[in-house]
Amino acid sequence: DVYKRQGYYSYKWAEVLDADAFEYFKESGIFNRATAAAFKEQVLSKGGSEDPMDLYVKFRGAAPNPDALLRRAGLLTR
Repeated sequence: DVYKRQGYYSYKWAEVLDADAFEYFKESGIFNRATAAAFKEQVLSKGGSEDPMDLYVKFRGAAPNPDALLRRAGLLTR
């Protein structure tokens, strides 16, 4: 069913965003207040007012990298 496939894709894409954002937090220090504040200000506080990808790129400085999810799953090494 096409709707199930679309739902599966959106969940996988959410996992990519999660893994990539978490790598960014690890790079800058997992408890880095500036990174957390930037995420809050540039992503969370905007709600649905702007394109989600634009918000993510403003926060991360780059498009999400699916390799982050592959590394998390143990399918890719650095």
